[in-house]
Amino acid sequence: MTARNAELSTDFRGPLDITRGATAVLDARDTVIGWSPAAERLLGYPSGEIVGHSLATFLPPGPVPSAVPAGFRGNEIRVARHRDGSELIVATAVCPLADTGPAGQVLVLTELRDLRLWEARLALLHGLATQSPVGLAIYDTDLRLAWCNTAYELEMGRPFAEFRGSRADEMYFEGKFVTKGHPQTLDAVMRHVLDTGEPFLDLHFQGRPPSDPENGHLWSCAYYRLQDADGRVIGVCEDAFDISARDKAQRHLALLVEAGRGIGTALDVTATAEKIAEVAVPEFAVAVTVDLGRAVLDGDVPATGSSAAMDLVRVAARWVGAPPDGRISAPSAADRSPVAYPAGSPQDRSLASGGLVLEDTDLVVPLRAENSLLGLVTLVRGTGTATFDGGEVALADELVARAAVSIDNARRFTRERNASLALQRQLLPQRLPEQSAVELAHRYLPTDDVTGVGGDWYDVIPLSGTRVGLVVGDVVGHGLQAAATMGRLRTTVRAFAQLDMDPVELLSRLDDLVAQAADEHGGGLGTPDGVHTDVTTGATCLYAVYDPVTRRCVMARAGHLPPAVIDPTGRPSFPDLPAGPPLGLGGLPFESTEVELPVGSLLALFTDGLVEARDRDIDHGLDTLGRVLSDRGASLEELCDRAIAELLPGGPTADDTALLLVRTRELDTSQVVEWELPAEPVAAGHARDLATRQLHDWGFEELSFTTELVVSELVTNAVRYAEGPIQVRLIRDRTLLCEVADTGHTSPHLRHSGEDDEGGRGLFIVARLVQRWGTRYTHSGKTIWTEQPLPPAG
Repeated sequence: MTARNAELSTDFRGPLDITRGATAVLDARDTVIGWSPAAERLLGYPSGEIVGHSLATFLPPGPVPSAVPAGFRGNEIRVARHRDGSELIVATAVCPLADTGPAGQVLVLTELRDLRLWEARLALLHGLATQSPVGLAIYDTDLRLAWCNTAYELEMGRPFAEFRGSRADEMYFEGKFVTKGHPQTLDAVMRHVLDTGEPFLDLHFQGRPPSDPENGHLWSCAYYRLQDADGRVIGVCEDAFDISARDKAQRHLALLVEAGRGIGTALDVTATAEKIAEVAVPEFAVAVTVDLGRAVLDGDVPATGSSAAMDLVRVAARWVGAPPDGRISAPSAADRSPVAYPAGSPQDRSLASGGLVLEDTDLVVPLRAENSLLGLVTLVRGTGTATFDGGEVALADELVARAAVSIDNARRFTRERNASLALQRQLLPQRLPEQSAVELAHRYLPTDDVTGVGGDWYDVIPLSGTRVGLVVGDVVGHGLQAAATMGRLRTTVRAFAQLDMDPVELLSRLDDLVAQAADEHGGGLGTPDGVHTDVTTGATCLYAVYDPVTRRCVMARAGHLPPAVIDPTGRPSFPDLPAGPPLGLGGLPFESTEVELPVGSLLALFTDGLVEARDRDIDHGLDTLGRVLSDRGASLEELCDRAIAELLPGGPTADDTALLLVRTRELDTSQVVEWELPAEPVAAGHARDLATRQLHDWGFEELSFTTELVVSELVTNAVRYAEGPIQVRLIRDRTLLCEVADTGHTSPHLRHSGEDDEGGRGLFIVARLVQRWGTRYTHSGKTIWTEQPLPPAG
């Protein structure tokens, strides 16, 4: 800004003011008798040249110049002639003088553009005083109100004369500055401006104006010091613009942003509902309750028809201070009793109509997802505060709509998770039955801890002769698909194990079935559209059979880790068990290893997720497992917990984990008797006598008749169809087991004999008398076995 512009900007005299304008004094004949310096500057005539000359010298008569804007009203517009011959468009004003001397009138001239600029400045000042929405006020050096514009007057709600001279802090209720780093009171802020001359811009002041004492407002304020032409401080000016609406919109937007950031981050219905209440209180309401349908909490599909009789359960509530009117109760996780609303209440009407209901300070918004009603959100304003306006109702509707989508997603996840857990319960043994052969403990940790399912599995299978089959396996992948594949493998292993297959034969059969399934599904890699339909190929498995009579354990593995064996002294080892290929790959045969386990040995079967991790090699994991399991004084349950805590301190890793601990037992010699008989016809009678005496020694005389028939039939069949000696064995365990072994490889078949048949009824009778029976094959022949329940004790 130039010095002249600065001078003009502080000079509020008009350009036709006699002290500023180009002034000429004329006599009665329009002859110039007086000439001001301003006139010389404007028209270029020195006083000596123009005095005594006619007015027409510099202001010839003529029409209004065409350059004058249309519709211009006010002073006379003329064309003046400059001394250099150029023309100027000027505005003129004439002031007649009293008849007291030669001077007849005073003529004042100014360029038209200067007049227009001055008039614009006057219009600006007038607009600020009467039409501007910005409140303007001037306080004197005592900080008392000296002047204000119309906007400020309307804010006060009364005429200026009634509050003129008041101090600023006296005119607002509970007013304070909320901008950080500045004084909080009006008096302190304006005193600082007066003392230092430092202006303050965009300070946010919060308070309740006299025109609206029940509601808080927010203003953006500016303060600067006022000085006169001599530089003397005369006061401070305040500019204040009400930004309450803008602030409310910003807070509403922030509320939606916060809702978007927090709502829906957890796939849990209750947690999502609680987040709604947390976001809305206290920024939007003093109290919020969220009621959901009972079906929604269970993950079921909500009702799509009339919801007037919907069974609602309180899942979240939040409030400031005491509950409004005592109407709000906190939810209880233990008590899921329905929330009852009286007929005609806002909640009842919202349920009936499916729409939002606003009544006094209560706003009820339904939670809707597609065509289903999930529940209700009730927002409450405190008594004496403003009710929800149209914008706030729309905001609440948007907030609840977003929450409804998240709740519906959480509901769907709950349903899927329940289905997944139900599947897992069906696929994995939830309780392993007690076995005479071993003591058991187990753990299972899926990587997918959200759904709780995975592809690893373990199993304990009771076999004939008090033996037990031990299984652990690992399927590639996680989640439902891997769990379903695992379920098929586990079922297949159990079916093969019940046929008394040895570990090598069982894995070979399982490998054939897996390879066949992979071929049917395109090699297990998925369909052309990229959907993986089978992940069986590459699964691993370890199968072991332990016999508590001989204390021998036969095991084989298909690409799986070998088990850990801890002898009774606590020394760990890992048997040199041939690996074999993973299931479904084929190409190499499986091999088994047989070891003798002393009584009290610990056998640990596990998947690689337990001992292998990204930050730890597998050898280190195996060493850690062996060290943990070496504690002979700990129970199996304690050892399971310690192994998990030591090897998986952070919980599930990138792979599923299964752990099966087995401590071996041995049947006492008094529980097992065995005889070898020649393959002669008299062998059946001899076997009956031996069995009867043994049952008498055991106190099982009640079983003598049945056992005699069983032994007689099985030995007779062995004599008739086999060669070599016959082995007869009785085992007293949870049941009475009778086994007859011979060198033949032909298994008897149960059949219905015809009326003319002379034989074939013996095995049918045996099957009707015993609880179970079957055949198992060995390298030297076969064994026919039966089980009978023991008589009740006492």
